[in-house]
Amino acid sequence: MTLRVDIWSDIACPWCYIGKRRFEAALAGFAHRDDVRVTWRSYQLDPDLPDRYNGTEAEYLAEVKQMPAQQVRQMLEMVSEQAATVGLTYDFEHLVPANSLRGHQLLHLARRTAGTDVAAVKDDLLAAHFLRGESISDPDVLVAVGGRHGLSEDAVRAALDDDAIRAEVLADFRTARSIGVTGVPFFVLEDKYAISGAQPTELFSQALQKVWEEAHPAPRNFISIDNGDAPSCGPEGCA
Repeated sequence: MTLRVDIWSDIACPWCYIGKRRFEAALAGFAHRDDVRVTWRSYQLDPDLPDRYNGTEAEYLAEVKQMPAQQVRQMLEMVSEQAATVGLTYDFEHLVPANSLRGHQLLHLARRTAGTDVAAVKDDLLAAHFLRGESISDPDVLVAVGGRHGLSEDAVRAALDDDAIRAEVLADFRTARSIGVTGVPFFVLEDKYAISGAQPTELFSQALQKVWEEAHPAPRNFISIDNGDAPSCGPEGCA
């Protein structure tokens, strides 16, 4: 029996990358990790963002999100510090603010393709956005990402124009709204327990263990108290 984990996240979300690293660290240390089935689901923080915003991430947050410039600087510094704790060096200076829809379509292609490591594709997309300063809306960037994980250029370019794959992505968005997701990352274990945000690794570890034990209760071990053989009945009769 497997333990199901659904994770809603956006490629353009800095906490989603940090949360992915923390969750995966917890999963790596989980005794039953081979029986955990993780599904990466799509979410968009800003569906109205153009293919490519003409400016820096700080300018985007200040202009579009109406955040004070000083607050933006402090927030980006704090996020960068947290990213460093999980081995990530964010480069907000060269980050390209871009619409993430096409990136999600690539992820859904990966989900459809047998043998493709979706988590690795997700990691590569996040790295493209936060570490390498690449545009996650650029088809050429997405072709390069897909190619590193065994997806052909023709398959990737077709997926970016595929109405059925786009519909799958939008279905993830609708499901998120229907279960009350208002921020990401958002983790759902066994369709029952929800964890919101990039929580510490220890919390993910505790949650995995708790849900596993609930789904797989340990057999009761009784201590026998008797005084020799006493009369009883069984399938073969009574004695």
